Amino acid sequence: MGQDLSFRGRRRVAVIVAVGVAVAVPVAGQNPAAGPQASISSTAPRTADGHPDLRGVWFFGTLTPLQRPDDLAGRTHLTDEEIAAIEERAGNRPQFFGLFGDTSRYAFDKRTSLIVDPADGKVPARTPAGEKRQAERDAARRAAANPEDLPVYERCILGFNAGPPIIPGGYNQNIQLFQTRDHVAIHTEMVHDTRIVPLDGRPHLPSHVRQWNGSSRGRWEGDTFVVTTTNFRSEGTGTLMLDGNRARPGVGWSPDENLTLVERFKRVDPDTLIYEWTITDPTVWTKPWTVSIPMARSDQRLYEYACHEGNHDMGNILAGERNLEAEDAASGAEGNPR
Repeated sequence: MGQDLSFRGRRRVAVIVAVGVAVAVPVAGQNPAAGPQASISSTAPRTADGHPDLRGVWFFGTLTPLQRPDDLAGRTHLTDEEIAAIEERAGNRPQFFGLFGDTSRYAFDKRTSLIVDPADGKVPARTPAGEKRQAERDAARRAAANPEDLPVYERCILGFNAGPPIIPGGYNQNIQLFQTRDHVAIHTEMVHDTRIVPLDGRPHLPSHVRQWNGSSRGRWEGDTFVVTTTNFRSEGTGTLMLDGNRARPGVGWSPDENLTLVERFKRVDPDTLIYEWTITDPTVWTKPWTVSIPMARSDQRLYEYACHEGNHDMGNILAGERNLEAEDAASGAEGNPR
């Protein structure tokens, strides 16, 4: 990217890249019957200790939007005809080339949103404190006075879709799971970050110890691997931001240090892993909310995605914003409209 790239221009690029997770859906037909339930199949492989085998590379890209579009209010599922039309349109869009591959499809159960709770398929309203927090962070990003004003994914500290929790969007939409009797490692392709989750019942870190990915502890509930994560930093996580019916960088996602995240991994057949997570953050959102994402087994290998805080974008964004401010000052413009 050129040396005069502004933060405004960078945001525009991010929107184009991530828009693939929210393709508009026409209203047609009545609600079809619900799809197959996520019960584990007898054909799903198991490890030597009897637990479902979660190991391998899993692709989590999907055309199912995070939130239910307004024109589908009250409808939980799509018809086969609607899904076929959406997939055809997505396949004809050049900006999707190379981002998703042949496995980017609607969720196998035909849902109209990845959010399964609340029932309206929408992210709950923010609390007054959550609104204030978001406004302050949006203002800081627009000004871009310091590196710390930029989101953590822009600073290459965390990946924008890697979480925790993981939300489809953009590119590098793969994880690799490693599993032993005592630990499960969750390796994300984006920024090649790895969470190592112990299963030995140890307590979470003390409350004053905060980490970018939080403090994760795992356990088995029957055939479901459950991870509870606390002790996040006040800056939040590296997950995609939320905006209307799409998930994209830059807008609307600002959990804080009071976030509690519960993730559930369930292998329902040899090629499908259901990844479900619930967010509880009472100082940001008025109630908890839950997302369910199908992941498809992949035979591809993961390669290192090298991203670091010394990348050119950081200097370009800040220098570009300073140039825009100087132009505004020279022309007598008041305030910062960007």
